[in-house]
Amino acid sequence: MMKPSLPALLSFNGGYVDTAGYIALQGLFTAHVTGNFVTIGSALVFGTSGVIAKLLALPVFCAITIITRLASSLLPLERSALRTVLTVKLGLLILGAYLAIRLGPFVNADAWPSIVTGMTLVSAMAIQNAVHRIHLAGAPPTTLMTGTTTQLMIDIADAIRGLSPDMRAATRNRMRRMAIAVVTFAAGAAAAAIIFSRVGTWCFVVPPVVAFAARIAANSVGEVPPAQPAAPASHPTS
Repeated sequence: MMKPSLPALLSFNGGYVDTAGYIALQGLFTAHVTGNFVTIGSALVFGTSGVIAKLLALPVFCAITIITRLASSLLPLERSALRTVLTVKLGLLILGAYLAIRLGPFVNADAWPSIVTGMTLVSAMAIQNAVHRIHLAGAPPTTLMTGTTTQLMIDIADAIRGLSPDMRAATRNRMRRMAIAVVTFAAGAAAAAIIFSRVGTWCFVVPPVVAFAARIAANSVGEVPPAQPAAPASHPTS
């Protein structure tokens, strides 16, 4: 049986953690910075809770991303850095699961239990976003699907129109990788919603298990090859 790849495991967790966090933490996106900008505006207009957590999410996300980049640069081998930051991310997801189970359910999104749990999960997903940019630039994003889906549809249209022989193999390979990213992200999001509806905050036990599998998968990753040339839409920034 074929083992899931590291990007596929990360994509599953990306969809899972973002969805579980959004449901359990009153609309906080733990991996999607743009989404928090949108919900901040909604919270301010309608007077709902969660403004503090959403405002904190951006500086926390930025700080952890900077720290991840600096920490990765201190290690001599890229594969060693990849494994190290994935281990830290695993630890944060374990802590996030403990906090969610111990302190949840979260009724007030601006209370300290919700904020501490949310920022722990935001930190974990900030590391995952940084891992993609620093170590897995040749793979589709694992937490953002808008640009990936757009590029996939463009590639499908180009395939229908007809590709030159020198572009056919590269395009089909990119389509396969992007399709896997979209499907696994969607599967993670669906699984989070279903499991949360059954067991509540115990659903946060799943991400550390997947992250552990991703850490094992990273053991078989050698020096990561440089990104293949692709259209800009395959690496969105929002």
